[in-house]
Amino acid sequence: MFGFGRRGKRRKAAGEQGHALGAGQGGEHDDLPAEDGFDGPYDEKEAPADQVSRLDLGSVRVPVPDGTQLQVEVAPEGAVQAVHLVTPVARLTVSAFAAPRSGGLWQEVSKELAEQLRGDGARVVLEGGDWGTELVASSPEMSLRFVGVDGPRWMLRAVAASSAEQSAAAGEALREIVRGTVVVRGDQPMPVRTPLPVELPEAIAKHLAQEQG
Repeated sequence: MFGFGRRGKRRKAAGEQGHALGAGQGGEHDDLPAEDGFDGPYDEKEAPADQVSRLDLGSVRVPVPDGTQLQVEVAPEGAVQAVHLVTPVARLTVSAFAAPRSGGLWQEVSKELAEQLRGDGARVVLEGGDWGTELVASSPEMSLRFVGVDGPRWMLRAVAASSAEQSAAAGEALREIVRGTVVVRGDQPMPVRTPLPVELPEAIAKHLAQEQG
């Protein structure tokens, strides 16, 4: 779930497929506003009535900068596993998980993640960030930055994958996306750590189906 050095092999073995789609397809999202007015991420019940257009992925609604490409990972049975935002500086991924009412899940997950990444051979550093601990895993060629936020019965996890040279810019891009994200948890009971489902907008789903057909 959180691999670093062996991520590519696992994806290939699982039979996942990456599909690059233009961010403008379907008209689902526009440019981010020039000013940084975000102070999220937001729970659906507290989402601002702003004019920001967000890509609706079911469990998360994510603002998408201009010039971004969407990359969709699909499991062999056809379920969408992840949607990545491919920007000039990094590949950004935002996902949400069921969490306990008491919160604190990111603290647990970040410790486990650090151990696994070190086991994969990465150099891992914990840094203080806007929402608490940020985790940075690096190798000479690559950098991964993880940001986690505990919300009401959900945990948001965001990841930036970039070259080592673009690590700082990737971190800023990731935080900007997180600040504007809305999480849709729903009221149904779920086991803690269950990934909240990812759904594609109809226009993108149709485009993907045409490519596969």
